Amino acid sequence: MIKVTVLGRASAKPTVTSHPSAQIVNVNEQYYLVDAGEGTQQQMFRRGINPLKLRAVFISHLHGDHVFGLFPMLSTMGLCGRQTPLKVFAPRPFGEMLEFHLKYFDEALPYEVEWVEVDTTKHCCIFENRTLEVWTIPLRHKIPCAGFLFKEKMPELNVHKFKIEKYSLSIAQIVAAKRGEDVVLEDGTVVKNSELTYLPFEPRSYAYLSDTSRSAMAAKRVKGVSLLYHEATYTKEFAKDAKARGHSTAADAAAVAVAAEAERLIIGHFSSRYKSPEVLLAEAKEIFENTQLAEEGETYTV
Repeated sequence: MIKVTVLGRASAKPTVTSHPSAQIVNVNEQYYLVDAGEGTQQQMFRRGINPLKLRAVFISHLHGDHVFGLFPMLSTMGLCGRQTPLKVFAPRPFGEMLEFHLKYFDEALPYEVEWVEVDTTKHCCIFENRTLEVWTIPLRHKIPCAGFLFKEKMPELNVHKFKIEKYSLSIAQIVAAKRGEDVVLEDGTVVKNSELTYLPFEPRSYAYLSDTSRSAMAAKRVKGVSLLYHEATYTKEFAKDAKARGHSTAADAAAVAVAAEAERLIIGHFSSRYKSPEVLLAEAKEIFENTQLAEEGETYTV
């Protein structure tokens, strides 16, 4: 199961009601931070999310509204006694920023912060464990920027209990069936794997695309995604501004969702010019009906 908790949805700067970009992606109780705008750790505390649980951090690009909140959180985790190393995936020159912070503020952190450089021009797997892959998605912004695609791996096949009883399957035969093999019984009967097994769930996926102009290639690389987050900084009347600044309109975001054949779309990264983002939601829903607003503090489950 994938759960996405929105910590911030504003673009450029915090407002009275919104924080800059930050999200927690929870994949089967493995916690990952995606972007870290100002106030990220306070937002995590408000939502009952302990920063010590973070497995890794993914930073899309090095504009302040996506990274200013990371450094104080590194300090707080040190004060809380974190000892587990923390990987931070981010584009160059994040290493220089991290080195400065550690030198002047956190020289004696009790844990290691490991920077893993993200090549924003490549679509590749940068993180993997037993159940999850994280892929980079090159984006079109004013500075190097990458989105992230979280993909559950194909789960191991399960064997129907009643089939185990019916055919008196041994442990070795059950293990073989889980590997996808047919089973040969003592009398020579071959039982097809498809009769014995079932997939416990279809792998789910979540794509985070912020900040970017509309990109057909990005849509292609997240084809069939279960849940898509796409920035929607402006309405279409400001389409020229959006393109010039490396951003998208709500209509752009919806068009990417259609091209990607996404199941659901969440839009965020709203310009402060909009007192209410409902106008952005209405624009997106004209093109892609299954669209929701990113609401701070809300958790979206796949």
